Amino acid sequence: MASNVAGVVREGFALSAANIWNIREREIAGFSSPAPGNNLSPPSSSLCGEMIKESPGEGKKMALVGKSEKFSADFVMGGAAAIVAKSAAAPIERVKLLLQNQGEMIKTGHLIRPYTGLSNCFVRIFREEGVSSFWRGNQANVIRYFPTQASNFAFKGYFKNVLGCSKEKDGYLKWFAGNVASGSAAGATTSLFLYHLDYARTRLGTDAKECSVNGSGKRQFKGMLDVYRKTLSSDGVRGLYRGFGVSILGITLYRGMYFGMYDTFKPIVLVGSLEGNFLASFLLGWSITTSAGVIAYPFDTVRRRMMLTSGQPVKYRNAIHALREITKSEGFYALYRGVTANMLLGVAGAGVLAGYDQLHRIACKHWSQ
Repeated sequence: MASNVAGVVREGFALSAANIWNIREREIAGFSSPAPGNNLSPPSSSLCGEMIKESPGEGKKMALVGKSEKFSADFVMGGAAAIVAKSAAAPIERVKLLLQNQGEMIKTGHLIRPYTGLSNCFVRIFREEGVSSFWRGNQANVIRYFPTQASNFAFKGYFKNVLGCSKEKDGYLKWFAGNVASGSAAGATTSLFLYHLDYARTRLGTDAKECSVNGSGKRQFKGMLDVYRKTLSSDGVRGLYRGFGVSILGITLYRGMYFGMYDTFKPIVLVGSLEGNFLASFLLGWSITTSAGVIAYPFDTVRRRMMLTSGQPVKYRNAIHALREITKSEGFYALYRGVTANMLLGVAGAGVLAGYDQLHRIACKHWSQ
């Protein structure tokens, strides 16, 4: 391979300076060869292969197709990793939801005795509801999490191209801010379309068997469709999106740290002998998900407490009102109930990040062939 001011020789073809414009774009899109220009000519007969003529417009179209294929691959890989991780962590997530929202459940008459801690909640679910109840709401969780996590990864790549900066050209701070911004935008965009599924998951997860309806011992909801039916009947579409505003704030903070910090520290930590190491990638992901989860946890508590008021006669007027009422009646600690279980959930989140990273490396090797 040789290069000069007039042109660049790549894969047996000489490209003039006017034809170099799409090389990098196609490489990023996953193409192993550059986009040929209008007038490709072989540098010599010995290097000449089959002549390929393609206009810059056609080359750009092929590059966009390549980007679309990469977007789809990101979507599938992220979603597949998420389904496995979330199903494995479903029992912990159910416990977290019950601990986090028990104050609201007691207030509305859907829980008689409070849970005293993580182990107590596990034992009571097992004794009162059975083993299968640890996965109550997991159907909605998987349905929600596949498009949520897969879209986050895919949109994150898109927003990173739009908002991202080069560390070499723009400096470390702008590069870091670009990573955070792309992660935040991805999380906020996804949440806009899929919040109602998170609502359904929350209502099913907090529907403890002890929550007797008229003393009959029956659950409040029969399943996911019943959640939608009853909520739409009592509150309309608004009931499915209660707490959405504070959710956007929390998801922006969480996703910004989740993706931004991982992309920032990955090239710093996962280098040398640690590059491509699954355990190192897993531990880095766990540290980041734990930190992000603890910081954003009060936002999550407020929005879920607001969700539980759908179908109830008394509702919080807004997030600030909910925050004030919760801390006034239950104390500041109530905002962090279930945070220990949430930290354990970080293991699942770390698995998603590490698994996605490994799948992405394999896919990149495939595309480069």
